[in-house]
Amino acid sequence: MASIFTQIINGDLPGHFIWRDDVAVAIMTIAPIKPGHCLVIPVEEINHWDDVPEEITAHLMAVASKLAKAQKKVYSPERVGMMVAGIEVPHTHYHLVPMDEIADLDFALQQQAEPEALAAEAAKLRRALEDLGFRDASAPDLD
Repeated sequence: MASIFTQIINGDLPGHFIWRDDVAVAIMTIAPIKPGHCLVIPVEEINHWDDVPEEITAHLMAVASKLAKAQKKVYSPERVGMMVAGIEVPHTHYHLVPMDEIADLDFALQQQAEPEALAAEAAKLRRALEDLGFRDASAPDLD
């Protein structure tokens, strides 16, 4: 059976997209640690991050870097933390979390978010990406 992320990528389940290309997507997580917490996911369903081909890993990191810059613009955090946990969904994904201290990277802080709140955060990040010149973040396939 397809992972929950594959189902979101394919449009079978709803998701709040920030980025989408042929190799990677970025979506808001439904249980953010802090506002702006998002996930960078390869389109190809690969269970373990260390099995991701190098060219896809490089692309994921490039997308993550652009999103971190957008998170800095929107949330003004001290840093943007990146974590690869890989326990909860068998599909590689990077967590990007705006943070001010190391304690901000604690998954125990996750809170279920309302869809409207996630949509608003996604819109802020898409606008920031566009303002930074990374891509047309208002593309209709992201809404």
